[in-house]
Amino acid sequence: MSDKRKKKSEITALFAASDGEIYDAPGVEALARIDDRIIELEPEDLIPLPETADLMFLPDRKAIGRNADGEIVELDGVAVSAILPAGYTRLFMPAFKKEKNAGMLPLYGYTAVVLYKDELYAAAVYTDENHKWDPAGYNTGSLKKLVKQVKKDLPDNRLVEHLANCSLEWHCLTAQNIFYHRWEAGIPTSPSCNANCLGCISLQPAECCPSPQERISFRPTVEEVASLGTYHLQTAPEAIISFGQGCEGEPSLAADTIAEAIKQIRKKTSNGQININSNAGYTEGIKKIVDAGLDSMRVSIISANDESYSAYYRCSYTLDNVKASIKYALEHGVYISLNMLYFPGFNDREEEAAAWVDFLREYPIQMIQVRNLNIDPDVFASVMPKAKGELLGTKAFINMLADSRPDLVIGNFSHYQGNNHKV
Repeated sequence: MSDKRKKKSEITALFAASDGEIYDAPGVEALARIDDRIIELEPEDLIPLPETADLMFLPDRKAIGRNADGEIVELDGVAVSAILPAGYTRLFMPAFKKEKNAGMLPLYGYTAVVLYKDELYAAAVYTDENHKWDPAGYNTGSLKKLVKQVKKDLPDNRLVEHLANCSLEWHCLTAQNIFYHRWEAGIPTSPSCNANCLGCISLQPAECCPSPQERISFRPTVEEVASLGTYHLQTAPEAIISFGQGCEGEPSLAADTIAEAIKQIRKKTSNGQININSNAGYTEGIKKIVDAGLDSMRVSIISANDESYSAYYRCSYTLDNVKASIKYALEHGVYISLNMLYFPGFNDREEEAAAWVDFLREYPIQMIQVRNLNIDPDVFASVMPKAKGELLGTKAFINMLADSRPDLVIGNFSHYQGNNHKV
């Protein structure tokens, strides 16, 4: 056996048995998936499983591996996946054989996980460091008490009640930051949306997979938004308030409310940063919010190709509208980052990468935040356009983006910009 073959044979497949326990399969080489292809893993594809990662088994999907004879075989259990914490970008997904009539997987970012060197390893790369989002700093024993205090400080504010539920029931980190009085805190405003994203985390058809968050059901008033925003910016270190959360639709559809709230906030405090997380498809709304004094905008985007963009967002606007919003915001001094939804074997296709290079040259956005797309791999593959070119691989794709714009920041988290707002 060659040294290369021996190293691969040491990358051992895992499976979850009917008793719920996870086992390794000695002598069976682990396999992985990219797009809809089954591939072999290399040692350089693997990192030790992060301490805060979770393991999840994939129901109705048999684990598979390669035996000593080079044959792909089914294992006596279902496939196992790692769910990575923020700051890690997955390279490959778990390989499996889908059973007939298998249900749709919940909305998580499934990552290949194996046994290697007698330890658990994941097919991923470490792409950003930010202690602020360490899960150990959230869901603490003091959270309920802190929630009660903010409710007392801001009585009769429906947003506080909503965010308390997001914090305690859905464990949303940006909601919890309101009550911890720190960093980036979410302020949802819009129950409606102008897109029907394939992997929307706040609203899915009843027959689909359950959403991991509950969408806001009311429209906050200017006073509710302004009082909560002012409260956070005045009390939190490195404070950011962000419109556009997982528990809402598209915030720019509430542009009149947000714009007036920003004006009221800035009359009372010059502290911190005001941000919007948006699909940026409603350009007129974005313009109102920018003109009111927006500091930063994070644009959710999966592709710089029209066909691919439309296939995922299934929206009432076009990619040209998104570009127009970005152009206007850049011209008015807004810091722009892209929330790039990342799926191995899609974004790193030759044609997708080429479109991104053109986009970045035309629109000098400051940052790309790479986010593992939470979705059933088969659902994604069935909807999105098929590859036209070769796959570059995740590492090569990220390096290509970096080389195209040396000033571009590539990571996973929002970076605090300080008091860069217009006064």
